[in-house]
Amino acid sequence: METHRSLREFEYGLLRAEAVATAARTLKGLGYEPDIIIGHHGWGELLNLVDVFPDCPILGYFEFFYHADQNDVGFDPEFPPSPELAASVRVKNAINLQALCLANGYGQCPTQFQLGTYPVWAQEKISLLREGVNLELCSTEPQARRRNLVIKDVRITPKTPLVTYVARDLEPYRGFHVVMRALPRILSERKDAHVILVGGDRVSYGTLPPDGGSWREVMLRELGDRLDLERVHFVGKVEYDDFRALLRRSDAHLYLTYPFVASWSLREAMATGCPIIGSDTAPVREFITDDVTGRLVPFLEPEKIAEATLALLDDRRTARRLGQEARRYAEAELCLNDYLQRYDDLVDRITKTHRS
Repeated sequence: METHRSLREFEYGLLRAEAVATAARTLKGLGYEPDIIIGHHGWGELLNLVDVFPDCPILGYFEFFYHADQNDVGFDPEFPPSPELAASVRVKNAINLQALCLANGYGQCPTQFQLGTYPVWAQEKISLLREGVNLELCSTEPQARRRNLVIKDVRITPKTPLVTYVARDLEPYRGFHVVMRALPRILSERKDAHVILVGGDRVSYGTLPPDGGSWREVMLRELGDRLDLERVHFVGKVEYDDFRALLRRSDAHLYLTYPFVASWSLREAMATGCPIIGSDTAPVREFITDDVTGRLVPFLEPEKIAEATLALLDDRRTARRLGQEARRYAEAELCLNDYLQRYDDLVDRITKTHRS
């Protein structure tokens, strides 16, 4: 009998758990006994290690607890959930729930929003451990606006106003469709502006368009000749050095997301000192304070996104202030070294507690 489609993800998780446990038994047979096991609970690898090392604490990364009636599900009225979706969403928590019941299990979660998606009884088992960013790699560079920027075959001169958007894939979960609808007004009112969009043509979250193809193709068909494609550049996925150079050069950086896991690129953009226009959604509000470390705009309103972007392009003093405050926030709250020290402290605390 074929596995129910909603159970396939759980089945894959159990297969991974078996494979990892088999490898762990080989290590144990060689005399290896860990002080602590650390991993990500999302794909199931950790589930069976409690059977191999029953006295060892397991520190798992808890990323997101799914709900059929809140957060990302039903957030965007353009894509209403099907009646069958609720059952599938609940099943997505199967690995989470198994992990929360491990006898030697401990948890960590990177943001307050993500932690808040878990049931209250589960939150007591999970430590908030805010992730950091390398402040040296993702640093400000005032000289970046005084030289040409070249990303693949796109060349941006020092005097060209540049709007940027970055996502792993160009998809609705990260607001790509809404950003695209904001571009015609931005390009119409700023004839000198260019836009660079980074991201692939598949999906990391959500689904591909129902009629096939990519969301980029869908939006290009929808907007047609309202877009000046001489000034809108899709560069696909880029090398990390190009990504950092792009952020350093950006005059207005757009970051949108459903109420879902915040991207690492948001942290990196803040560390780089980008003037950020972010969606007024819970994951972004945890990082961006409106008119302090960036500008917050309604996710579903392209006109408001265009207005905020144009305002930053026109008011360079405010843009600089927001970028500087974003960098200060990153230095105070997102330092990678501080994060690693907190991680070490958590590991020490768990190992000592477990031994006592």
